Amino acid sequence: MATDKELKKAKSVFEGLCAALDKMEWKYEADREKLKVSYGVNGDDLPMDFTITCDAERQLIRLYSVLSYKFPEDKRIEGAIATNEANFKMAHGAFDYDLSDGMVVFRLVNSYRDSLVGYELFEYMVGVSASTVDKYNDLFFMLGKGMISLQDYMNKINE
Repeated sequence: MATDKELKKAKSVFEGLCAALDKMEWKYEADREKLKVSYGVNGDDLPMDFTITCDAERQLIRLYSVLSYKFPEDKRIEGAIATNEANFKMAHGAFDYDLSDGMVVFRLVNSYRDSLVGYELFEYMVGVSASTVDKYNDLFFMLGKGMISLQDYMNKINE
């Protein structure tokens, strides 16, 4: 359980997050009790939903996006290979993949322990996560639907 000091810091970081989203003119829903914001983004092809939470106990800013579809059972091994290859190419953030049900989640985490967090961090997190999910979500979708082969996927992410 978070201490009063950790909770106070998390609330301050959360208010900074909301202020940054306001400055960027993003529409979002804020849950001040849970220190969580949710927002949607229209990508090039598929809509994307994001959630950012301030974890008081661990002193983390946690951003995640659950992709709107799952790899079907017959494509789950290809899904595992595809998410692994995507992760290998990323500098920040990662796709989590659940082999048991084919679910893919993008995750990006930053610590604010002993740090001053400003607008630029939130701008970076929002921007890099949207561009990363937008780059891969349609490729995962097409691979899962059999619209492209695993080799086609590899070729596209290596262009």
